[in-house]
Parts: sequence; structure tokens; C-alpha cells
Amino acid sequence: MDVVRWGMIGCGSVAERKSGPAFYKAPGSALVAVMGRRLEAVSDYAARHGIARVYTDVDALINDPEVDAVYIATPPDSHHAYSLKVAAAGKHCCVEKPMALNAGQSREMQQAFADAGLHLFVSYYRRSLPRFAQVRHWLAQGRIGEVRHLSWTLTKAPSAADLDGSANWRTDPSVAGGGYFADLASHGFDLFQYLLGDIVEVAGFTARQAGLYAAEDAVSASWRFASGALGMGCWSFVADRREDRVEIIGSQGRIGFSVFDEHPVQLFADEQISLDIPHHEHIQWHHVLGMNAHIRAESNHPAVAEQALKTDWVMDQILKRH
Repeated sequence: MDVVRWGMIGCGSVAERKSGPAFYKAPGSALVAVMGRRLEAVSDYAARHGIARVYTDVDALINDPEVDAVYIATPPDSHHAYSLKVAAAGKHCCVEKPMALNAGQSREMQQAFADAGLHLFVSYYRRSLPRFAQVRHWLAQGRIGEVRHLSWTLTKAPSAADLDGSANWRTDPSVAGGGYFADLASHGFDLFQYLLGDIVEVAGFTARQAGLYAAEDAVSASWRFASGALGMGCWSFVADRREDRVEIIGSQGRIGFSVFDEHPVQLFADEQISLDIPHHEHIQWHHVLGMNAHIRAESNHPAVAEQALKTDWVMDQILKRH
């Protein structure tokens, strides 16, 4: 398969710049079809991005014989049903994160693709980003000695939409599986397990401190990695300002970085290093290249369902999801 031909379900904000263009610009990749519920919106997206075929029916896109793999770029409440249709059609799949509404749904998805001998990826694309490859390299070199602790603080002030009660699927637990925490913290937990290994114990507390929407707006948690290193996190989406700060503490030094912001990646050890490593214009570029190479059996891509399940389990424990 010289070129992997993708079909995309959903053409919202994440597909506009972060992911969609990577699927048709990356070498060995093509985006041949797109599906959306509103014909006007999906036709507009297809026209602007040069996509040949437009659908308003999900089954029609999934069963298009010219589509080899399907990218599900919709909110989490549809991932389970759509992905099972893709598996039944005998095609590879990538779902946006979080993988589903809970680990139970995600486990069924992973098993369906495994049984069919197909690949299921999840858009935890930070596993592919050069800035985090640098962090992983420092850790593998033992630059900070044995890892003792990781901490993450992620805060932001409420948006205008939060304050005026505008419709937002990200703060509707029935659609998102939680609030901003489910949407954003999942990226961090997946990344931390990629860097430091599996989380084996976790506990947390949630609150609706401002009461602006149905989901939690504040979370704190602590956890233990299989290595014995500990972790803790503080997330507030009704705070005074934005902050995104991670610190990995070792026996001989520290590493600092941000999960979302493009602050320098910093090493504080036998020497101090601060590196600016910008993201690609289309942040899922490396993820798309990795998935296509995996499908062609050229290399193993790390953002697969088996790994994403570990993050779903962590989120379930903190949010008390079933």
C-alpha cells in the first residue's frame, strides 16, 4: 500500500488545521472522502481542502471501496459506535482522544480491531512530537538519575462561552465523558505513561467550584508509576490565569516542559539546557506519518489502542466513571 487512503468522519475545528491537512499533505497519505451531518458545512470543508468525495451518511463513507482507513474526528460519545462499524467493514481506524466515554467502551473497541486483525490508533499525537522525543531521550540517557516524582499544573480562566452558558460539548459529560479535564488531561496522562511507564495506582477528587456547566471544573489527583515514581496533578478551569507546567524530579536533576504550550523544554542537571522545539504547522503530522508507516508494516507507531486503554483506566478512577 504505497498510499493510505483515508476517509474522515467530522470536519470540526480539530480537523481544520491540526489534523485534516496532515492526512492529505503527508507523504504516502491521501484524504479522499469526508463526512459531516450538514451538507453545506462538509461541502465547504471539502472544497477548501480539495477533498474529492463528500458524504452526509457515516455508513456510506465507511463502506466507500476507495477508503482504506477511517479517521473519526467527532466527540467521544460517537467513537464507540462508529469505530465498531469501521472494524466490521474491515478497515483500519484512528479515533480522536479521549478514545471513548470510558474504559469499558474503549476495551470493546480495541478487542474488535484485534479480533479482525486491524489497527486501531488514538490521536495521542504527543507521543510523536519532537519536543517530547527530546524529553524521552534525556530520560533514557539517565540525565536526571532515577525518576522520583512528576507534577503537572494546568489552569485557565473561564472562557466567555463558559460564562454565558453557550453550548459546548466539551463541558457536557454525556458527550465528552467529563469536562475540560477529560478532554485535556487525557493527553497528559498518555504522555506521562509514554515517558515514565504505566500508572498502576491513582486516586483523585473532583469539584464543580463555579457551577458554570454540568461537568467538573476542578480536579486534583495523585498516582504511582510501576517504577515506584510518584505523581500529582492540579487542574482548574475556573482559575485566575493560564498555566501549563510539568516538572519531572530525579535523583540527579530535573526536567521541565509544558504539555500544550510551546515553552522551552528544559534540563536542570549536570548542565542546564533550554531548547525551543516548535510544533509542525499541522500538529498531527508526525502522528499521521507514524500511522501510515505502521499500516504498511514499516515501523511500530506508539499511539495505539492498547496504550490508550491505560489512560482511560486512569481517567475512570479519577472521575469515578463506569
